[in-house]
Amino acid sequence: MSGTYHELKVTPSAYKDLFLDFLQALFQDSIEIGKKSLILRSETPLEDIAWGAEEFAAALSEKVGEEVGVEIELSERENEDWIAKYKESIKPVEVGSFYIHPSWEGAAEGKMNIVIDPALAFGSGHHETTAGCLESIQRVVKRGDRLLDVGCGSGVLGIAASMLGAEVDACDTDPLAVENALKNFKLNEQTARRIWEGSVTQTKELYDIVVANIVADVLCMISKELKARLKEGGVLILSGIIESKESEVERAFGDLDLQETIAKNEWRTKIYKKEKEKNGG
Repeated sequence: MSGTYHELKVTPSAYKDLFLDFLQALFQDSIEIGKKSLILRSETPLEDIAWGAEEFAAALSEKVGEEVGVEIELSERENEDWIAKYKESIKPVEVGSFYIHPSWEGAAEGKMNIVIDPALAFGSGHHETTAGCLESIQRVVKRGDRLLDVGCGSGVLGIAASMLGAEVDACDTDPLAVENALKNFKLNEQTARRIWEGSVTQTKELYDIVVANIVADVLCMISKELKARLKEGGVLILSGIIESKESEVERAFGDLDLQETIAKNEWRTKIYKKEKEKNGG
């Protein structure tokens, strides 16, 4: 190990979650998620990733029709145990009756404790979209419900639903996410009926509840498939919706009954219900 390491701090003016997704595609080690900044540390230079973040900001600005700025800080520092520093930065989060914490932090008395060690920043409850889904799950899940988690990431949402008594299926197109979800179900002593690599189109079953915490464009793209997996009277929980895309999602799912919108900063979580068809006559 060399005597110094390279650090890159990326501070976007907005859309931090999208910047995180972009950086994860370029950088395979842990990324520290600060209140405003994303911090990468490596023994090799990070100039190329810094340039990529600037280009991503320009492309994102054009796509959303507004200026998205990004502050880039590159530095070379004396070597230290940055993994220990990263662990210090990950704090437990409380969402309703759920307490999500890494394995190196203790459990909370009187809470439903979920252990999630951040891995490539798959949802650990800290992001507004994950927290919105956890709130929704706690409100709508009943014991015996059959639930499908589409784009399951770490599996935190399915684990929460399982703790409430639901039978859980889950899927993700990323094989690393599937591996991470399987590990986390086992870590939390919960059982998923089935977790598969792929999309919602790979099941024909009907569910009482479908949860999809994915970016808005993808939600709109697979809206027909998500609705087709709902039983009559079933509930659809959608998240990953940035405020500027909210109207597009509402149009795509306008044939369902919107029960509630949970707003957390610029992010939206929506709870829909598929009303039962009325018999004619």
